[in-house]
Amino acid sequence: MSNVTLEQARKIVADALAKGRDMGLNPLTVAVLDSTGNLKALEREDGAANMRPDIAIGKAHGAISMGLGSRALYDRAQVDPTFIQAMNSLAHGSLVPVAGGVLIKDADGAIIGACGITGDSSDNDETAAVTAIEASGFTAATG
Repeated sequence: MSNVTLEQARKIVADALAKGRDMGLNPLTVAVLDSTGNLKALEREDGAANMRPDIAIGKAHGAISMGLGSRALYDRAQVDPTFIQAMNSLAHGSLVPVAGGVLIKDADGAIIGACGITGDSSDNDETAAVTAIEASGFTAATG
């Protein structure tokens, strides 16, 4: 199984933070996990609240664990909240089903990681993630 490398993860983090600054977003926290759900890179901008790393990791972790972007998990929670609650229980509370957790896919469509971002609106968090993933030459999957 292929994984996002440390160098690639660091680039995604840097590009996401740059996009956030370009958009004038609140301080962001960006986490990149590999395809096994292990943390590769994390940065929390000055002024970001202390729970932000857990939220960013939770968005990415949920995406990796379920094979769906966290926006799709949010949509599923609207239709079947019991299912998402059960999945969050199985994930020991580390599944955050709101937009901002985006799968990273390689040229063959294989999931190689996920980026989770928090700090601004969920839509803006997701925009920063998608922009950063695509700037690294990967496909961003939100659904």
